[in-house]
Amino acid sequence: MTLRSYLIIMLLTTLVCWAAFIFILSTVNPEITNWLGFSLFYLSLFLSLSGSAAIVGFLIRFVGLRHELAFYSVKTAFRQSFLFAFLIVAVLFLLAYNLFTWLNLFFLVIGLSLLEFFLINYGSRRVKYPVNNLNEEFK
Repeated sequence: MTLRSYLIIMLLTTLVCWAAFIFILSTVNPEITNWLGFSLFYLSLFLSLSGSAAIVGFLIRFVGLRHELAFYSVKTAFRQSFLFAFLIVAVLFLLAYNLFTWLNLFFLVIGLSLLEFFLINYGSRRVKYPVNNLNEEFK
C-alpha cells in the first residue's frame, strides 16, 4: 500500500466514522437508551478521534519533522492517536458515571505514559536484520 492510498483510505474512513458519530449523537437519546446506545456513542467517538489524530499526527511528523521514514511516522502516529482517543473516551466515561477526579486523571495519564514508554522501548529492542546480512549468515 502506498502512502497516498493509505492517507486516502484513512481520510475516508475517518469521515465515515465522524458521520456515524454525528448520526448517533442526533438519534440516540441518552436519557432512555440502554448500554448499546452508550457503547455505540463511545465506540464511534473513539474511532473518529483516533482516525483524526492519526492523520494530524502523521502530517505533523512527516511534513514538519521529516526525520524518519513514512512507515515509522504512520506507525507512531497511529499508536499515539489510539492512546489519545482512549484517554478522551475514558475521561468522558468517568464523567458520565461521576467518577472523574484529578487523581483518576493523573493515574490514567501515568498509566498511558508508561504504556507508551513500554511500547517505545519494546520497539527499539527488537533485533533488526538487514535482508542481505541475514542471507549471508545462513549460507
